[in-house]
Amino acid sequence: MRVEEALCMVGGAGETSYATNSRLQEKAILETKTIIEEAIGAIYITLLPERMVAADLGCSSGPNTLLVASEVIQVVAEQCRRTGRRPPDLQFFLNDLPANDFNNIFRSLERFEKKVDEKKFLPYYIVGLPGSFYGRLFPPQTVHFFHSSYCLMWLPQIPEGLESKTGALLDEGNIYIGETSPPWVVNLYKEEFKDSFSNFLKFRHEELLPGGQMVLTFLGSEKNMSLGDLRYLWGLLQEALHDMVLEGLVEREKLCSFKIPMYAPTMEEVKDVIQKGGLFDIGRAHFFESSWDPFDDSSDDFVLDNLGSSANVAKCIRAVVEPIICRHFGEGIIDELFSRYAKNVARHLLKGKAKHLALVFALKRRG
Repeated sequence: MRVEEALCMVGGAGETSYATNSRLQEKAILETKTIIEEAIGAIYITLLPERMVAADLGCSSGPNTLLVASEVIQVVAEQCRRTGRRPPDLQFFLNDLPANDFNNIFRSLERFEKKVDEKKFLPYYIVGLPGSFYGRLFPPQTVHFFHSSYCLMWLPQIPEGLESKTGALLDEGNIYIGETSPPWVVNLYKEEFKDSFSNFLKFRHEELLPGGQMVLTFLGSEKNMSLGDLRYLWGLLQEALHDMVLEGLVEREKLCSFKIPMYAPTMEEVKDVIQKGGLFDIGRAHFFESSWDPFDDSSDDFVLDNLGSSANVAKCIRAVVEPIICRHFGEGIIDELFSRYAKNVARHLLKGKAKHLALVFALKRRG
C-alpha cells in the first residue's frame, strides 16, 4: 500500500465526512491563532512585500480549510491599514495529497469571499496544490509563510525495517506501536519520523524567503504514557479488529499486514531534529492538551458521559482513517468496526479523561 494514495480524510459533507467531524482540528487552529498572527505580522513588518505567498500544508477539506487563509488575509489587511502602505497581492496555496477532496474546497470559495470581505482592499488568490510536503512544492525562496496543523505526525511510509524478507510486516498484530512492541520497533518509527521531518525542514528552508516563518502543530507524546497516548487510541481500534478476526469477520492476514503510518514524537525529539538541522531558529515551542472528545471543552479530568464522548471520538477517528482502512480491509467492515471501537473507547474513558498532547512550534528561517 502506497501511503500517498491511501491517506486522505473522508471527503464530501456527509455524516461521516471529515468536514462534519473535524472540530478537534478546528480547536487546534484556534488555539494557535495568536502565534499565527504574530508570525504573519512580523513577516509583513520586516519584509514589506509587494507580493506575498503563504501556504497551508495538509489542508484537508471542510470548514477548517480556509481558517488559516482567513487569519493571514485579515492580519495583512490590518497591518496595511495601520501603516498606510499599499496592500500586497496575496497568494495562498492549499496543499494536500492528490486524493484530497479539493472540489469541496473550491465549492466553498464563493461563500468564503462573501464572509471575508477584504478582496476589494487586499487582492488575494487561493489555489489548490496537490502533492506531498515531504518533497519540494515551490520554487526556491518564493514563500513567506508556511502553516501545518495535525499533519506532521503522519509518516510518508511505513518505517523501513518493519517488513521481513518475505514481505510480511513484523510486530504482528500491532497496527501501531503497541504495549507489546519491542524497543527496536519503537526506534524504527522514531527514525522514520526523524528522517521525514528532516526532509520537510530541508525543503521548506529552500522554499522560504530569508525572514520567512512557519507555524507547525502536531500530535505528540510524553515519555510516560498517559490515558490519551496514541498507543491507547490506536490500540482500542486494534482490539476491535482482533475481535472481528476471532469472529471470522476480518482475515487474520489482513490484520497482520496493516500498520498506521504515524508517529507522535516528544517535544525533545522534535527540538533535536530542528537543532541538528541548523536551518531554523525556534521562536516558540509549547504544548497544549485537547480532549479526545472534540466537543468536550472543559479543563477538568472528569468524563460526564463516557458513551456520548466515545461516539464523538469514534466519528472523529473514522473521518480520518476510513479511507486507509477501506483500501486495506474493504468497505464492508467499517460500520461494525467503528461501532465496536466506540464501545472500547467508552470503556477506556471510565478510567478518566483521555487528552491529546499537541506540540506547537514557531520557526524562523536561518540565512
